Amino acid sequence: MDVRETTLQELLGGPKQYLVPLYQRPYAWEVRQRKRLWSDILELAETRRTNPSATHFMGSLVLSTGAIVPTGMEFLVVDGQQRLTTLTLLLCALRDYLRIHRSNEPMLADSIHEQYIADRFKPGDARLKLLPTQADRDAFRAIVDGAVGADSASGVGDAYSFFRRELEQADAPEDQHDIDRIREAVLGGLSFVSITARDEDNVYRIFESLNNTGLRLTQGDLVRNYLFMRLGSRGESVYSSWWLPMQQRLSVNDLELIFWLDAVADEPLLKQGDIYSYQQTRLARMDDQAVLGEIERFSRLSEHLELVRDPSRESDATVRRHLQHLAEWGSATTVPLTLRLLARRAAGSSSTEEVAGALAAIESYIVRRTIGGRPGQGLNRTILQACGELDDRPVDRVLLDYFSSGRKYFATDEQVREAVRSQPFYLRGLRTQQKLILKWISQSINPREEVDVDQSTIEHILPQTITPEWSAELEADLDDGETVEALHEQLVHCLGNLTLTGYNSQLSNRPFAAKQGDYRRSSFTALNELVLGAERWGRTEILARGAWFADRIIEQWIGPNEHAQPTTAGRDWSVVHQAIMAIPAGRWSSYGDVASLVGTHPVPLGVHLASTPIPGAHRVLQGGGTISTGFRWPDPADDRDPRTVLEEEGLRFGENGTADETARLATADLAERIGLLVDEATTDPVADGTFFGQLAGSNPSAVVDAVDRLFTDWRELGGTIDFGSGRESSAFMTAPRRSPAGPSHWPFSIYPIAGSVEVVFQHLRVRPPFDDLALRQEFRDRLNAVRGIDLPTSRIDKRPSFPLEVLTDEQSKNGVISSLHWFVDKVLGGTSDEEHTA
Repeated sequence: MDVRETTLQELLGGPKQYLVPLYQRPYAWEVRQRKRLWSDILELAETRRTNPSATHFMGSLVLSTGAIVPTGMEFLVVDGQQRLTTLTLLLCALRDYLRIHRSNEPMLADSIHEQYIADRFKPGDARLKLLPTQADRDAFRAIVDGAVGADSASGVGDAYSFFRRELEQADAPEDQHDIDRIREAVLGGLSFVSITARDEDNVYRIFESLNNTGLRLTQGDLVRNYLFMRLGSRGESVYSSWWLPMQQRLSVNDLELIFWLDAVADEPLLKQGDIYSYQQTRLARMDDQAVLGEIERFSRLSEHLELVRDPSRESDATVRRHLQHLAEWGSATTVPLTLRLLARRAAGSSSTEEVAGALAAIESYIVRRTIGGRPGQGLNRTILQACGELDDRPVDRVLLDYFSSGRKYFATDEQVREAVRSQPFYLRGLRTQQKLILKWISQSINPREEVDVDQSTIEHILPQTITPEWSAELEADLDDGETVEALHEQLVHCLGNLTLTGYNSQLSNRPFAAKQGDYRRSSFTALNELVLGAERWGRTEILARGAWFADRIIEQWIGPNEHAQPTTAGRDWSVVHQAIMAIPAGRWSSYGDVASLVGTHPVPLGVHLASTPIPGAHRVLQGGGTISTGFRWPDPADDRDPRTVLEEEGLRFGENGTADETARLATADLAERIGLLVDEATTDPVADGTFFGQLAGSNPSAVVDAVDRLFTDWRELGGTIDFGSGRESSAFMTAPRRSPAGPSHWPFSIYPIAGSVEVVFQHLRVRPPFDDLALRQEFRDRLNAVRGIDLPTSRIDKRPSFPLEVLTDEQSKNGVISSLHWFVDKVLGGTSDEEHTA
């Protein structure tokens, strides 16, 4: 190999052309990558004012020598095409900026164009210094030629537009040379290591194994590259006929998804990080003709995936409705099964009616399972394994039989009625899926009623925070020995007490009569018929509306086959056991709080606890915060005073013998602690590229567990986690604010694919109190005291990082948490500056 350091000026200057091979992915850099590059360029341009020889290292470019033609030398870009394409687009933006703002010096723009973008003495595409992959060529040519629509919505168009905007902002009227410094920094200050492989080198092996400094190769990229390397000279025609249409149908994430969806239909436990190894092993056993057939099959699968993504394309109304519902539900694990069904219909082995019935069975199963209180556990595996059940029988019958057998929790009509009556629907599963069930019930009653789930929230008619007026309302419904508090916990989260609204914060805990007036003006009239006709709102009304809901659910979603056995025998106490063991030392919960998790009464819960030893059961108290007179330790010989034990654990009691109310964990708190309330940002990782999916696909399980524990500790400090929406879904750890109007602070940004924790000093330097350099230095020093972290002094105003693996060491993780404790203390105790709001 020929290895040497070079610059963009040297790379693009002279009679050379860089060709991006077909096996490369299309342009994929997004705003985050472009912003980081632009920030580095601005910093370099500023540094070169006093140090003209300063450079910024851009990583390696791996090239393969191509043909020597009369017009010069051709190179294949094996690795680095994202950076090379981005920088060429930046040069185009700089050229066009100079044409407008320095029109009196036309040679400035012309020299950039003719030396580094396109050679006017060469014909056709041979004139282009860089020829991108086929999918990007039209948009790229338009930018090079300054055509109308050059800043299109394509990836290269977005990048070009980004740099045009940034150049406008960077040009300070008082500085006549700022754009010149940027041009010189780009052409002469960006440093690369150019690795040019000899003809005999296996350039694909180099490409496959490289871990570049731009945007990492996805599993889908590797599969595509392998396929086209197998095809050799036939690749061009196959690319145009089959691959490019598929690539145009799908997003970058969906292109990878198609390979996973195909694989998990046969291997349900396959992880995202294993897609390439699975597909490569399978394809390696095939001859080249069979590989060609696989590309055609993947392309046809993409047509079905396009239909799954956009059900409006479906001609059959029933199939279209079920596809729309499954798309709204948003579960990636239903897609492989759906694709199999659509492929069978396309092949003529299943009729449209059978496919409609099969989709109805899938939808009914997931809805009834959710209603029954089992939204998550084991659902993914159950649905994926259904792919292997499809045989020569009608697919609708096969799937209904499959979901109805064994312990799959396909709720019967009786179980639906019981769950709606007693289970806390609001505390189970994903909030968006809860809203969807309400939406679909509303639409079944009034199909013309528009329900925008994104713009609506779930409203508790009986409010979550009880007021004296609502307390008086419930007193009329009390049974002997029952408290208002216990009855409220039993009713408040039940389906019969829930509706949809577009103005939840305005309704809040207002009196029932006032809420009725708002409901009459609401667009969700189909859900509120019984509410509007009620004279009051208490136990009787909530249970009656729950029964109404149960009738709608049973009518709309088919139940399991009659021969199906109940999925549970008796009450499932496992949720109760989890909740009690999740109550930490120094905290307490009541029998009513715990009982409401499973829709039972405090009395049967007390009977169960009396006969079942559960660690932490002494932390379950009576509703008023007093210890039950019937409490006994599991060991009859244990004569400890439970109050003394609780006080030793840190729980305070008042003079009247009641536990500190602020230390109480209500039903909703318990549900969150044991995961009944699902974090929507961590579900279906492969479908939408969410943070935890990318984390699990790119890192060992120990790293995933460590990050999960870090987030848990951060939330206990009062912090929140926000997730980015880019190709690499970063996580931002945002600290609690000192005041609502105060600035936001986030110490860390975590990148799951890169496997790094970025310490964002650059963000903190304009956020009081960390605009004080001494505080940023102290934060760095505290982190550097942790084994495995070494943040350089020179990066105190930048974004240095440390590897996620550091968190897998318990001592190191504790050191990081200790540093975050200090950070939050400084945020909450620092001087607020209202001029520096986020």
